[in-house]
Amino acid sequence: MPGKRPYVAVIGSSEADAEQAQVAEEVGAELGRRGAVVVTGGLGGVMAAASKGARGAGATTVGVLPGSDRATANPDVEVVLATGLGELRNALVVYAVDAVIAVGGAYGTLSEIAFALNAGTPVVAIGSWELSLGGGPVEAIVRADSAGAAVDAALGPPPPLAPEPTNL
Repeated sequence: MPGKRPYVAVIGSSEADAEQAQVAEEVGAELGRRGAVVVTGGLGGVMAAASKGARGAGATTVGVLPGSDRATANPDVEVVLATGLGELRNALVVYAVDAVIAVGGAYGTLSEIAFALNAGTPVVAIGSWELSLGGGPVEAIVRADSAGAAVDAALGPPPPLAPEPTNL
């Protein structure tokens, strides 16, 4: 995504288990190191963990809240958008980004995945939903087994390191 900072949504359950929270924090941190703006639903669980990792790496974090009170955002959300739209805000989260990374998740995550796929936005999943249609698999979601692999799938591999200068 040359010439602009990529926007990436990190989606998942608001009641993440410890492993999901750890992975989400690693995803947020790697996105931050790679210069992405990290967009979440702004609340707890995967959203809070991704925001924490991203902020720790110096990224801008955006939270698209379901309610109208900005004070409900997790403490690592820098830009808070209080929508008052309830679960309908899920569409705003994914239509605002260049890629989506799903970590675990429940039905809200499934709705965000569906919105993203409908919009043609790439979806990468770590331990998240698998889709089928008519009994056959739908290969629309890229699978990743680590935070680094998920970010590479969403953004492309990082540029190679420049060689060390030599003083001859």
